[in-house]
Amino acid sequence: MTDLHRYQRQITLAGFGLDGQRRLTDAHVAVLGAGGLGSPALLYLAAAGVGEVTVIDDDVVSTSNLHRQVIHTDAAVGSPKTASARREMLARNPDITVHTVSSRLTAENAVTLLRGADVVLDGTDNFAARYACSHACAVLGIPHVWASILGFDGQLTVFGMPAGPVYEDVFPTPPPAGTVPSCSAAGVLGPVVGAIGTAMALEAVKVVTGVGSPLSGEVGYFDGLTGRWEYIPVVADPSVAARVRRAPTPVPGELAVEPSDEGVPLEPVVQPVQPVPSLEDAVLLDVREPDEYATVHIPGAVNVPLSRLRGTAAGVAEAAEHAAEATRSGRPLVVYCAAGTRSAQAIGILADAGITGVDYPGGINAWLERQ
Repeated sequence: MTDLHRYQRQITLAGFGLDGQRRLTDAHVAVLGAGGLGSPALLYLAAAGVGEVTVIDDDVVSTSNLHRQVIHTDAAVGSPKTASARREMLARNPDITVHTVSSRLTAENAVTLLRGADVVLDGTDNFAARYACSHACAVLGIPHVWASILGFDGQLTVFGMPAGPVYEDVFPTPPPAGTVPSCSAAGVLGPVVGAIGTAMALEAVKVVTGVGSPLSGEVGYFDGLTGRWEYIPVVADPSVAARVRRAPTPVPGELAVEPSDEGVPLEPVVQPVQPVPSLEDAVLLDVREPDEYATVHIPGAVNVPLSRLRGTAAGVAEAAEHAAEATRSGRPLVVYCAAGTRSAQAIGILADAGITGVDYPGGINAWLERQ
């Protein structure tokens, strides 16, 4: 420790002291994701004096990140999140060491990337990485601080403590495709992300220093609209931990749905680059759900949800009316959703009915980015 004055306020805490600070200085914390959850966690870990931090993220900073990913600045848009995070962490505490890995955590590389860490913070944005992280932590015997956010709510716990549960005790298998909404579709409020990400850093500090009791054996559920926490008990099954150590839970490819950047969303779909159609004079068909449409939509768009297209002939007939309008006027029928997955499915349904539509790549998220 070269600068005790920097840490004076926490060193003077009863039960923390110099011993706690030395443990932080000697610690290595790995943080998966430099997005909404990772941003406040990384800032507080750096400020607290964690000696070595590894940041793992394969994404770049975009303008739509900035309302909640507070470690990044407008000047960082377009640059790797790992580089942006490292720069901001060292600006706050030049005495620490920050390693960066600008690639995605996978079942193949997780054990290698996390080896040597004393605790892992999981702020990843897809189920494949979550299960790979759980497997690697079980193999290496590393405590695993997990959190998830969506909309106004958040969840937090510490997996992998002695005799404590692992991720698979709560989520034995990945959910069926399409059953978990993404943050891009459901939205997320920035301060909620900040509250949960900061709580992740606190759990990591407790694990490293031995101060307090880590939140193990129960999941904390935060309701941002009321400001209240509730706690749900989780019982560890030793056979589950043994199975996880043997191999990560496979995540089938069909889980991939619309991309998002936080919490419990699924793997993004890799789409080929498509030309962006002009919306001038187009007939716009929004196939998201009515509440999504009411929140924000492209001006002039009509709403025929994919669920209605799938479930009823009336839905297809309604879409056909708008398609007929496009045909009569010689205008294109442009179909969009949140990020591109539902619109592609809708276009297939319409094609089976003899209706030709053009996809708007990236959906309303991409449209908002272009405004």
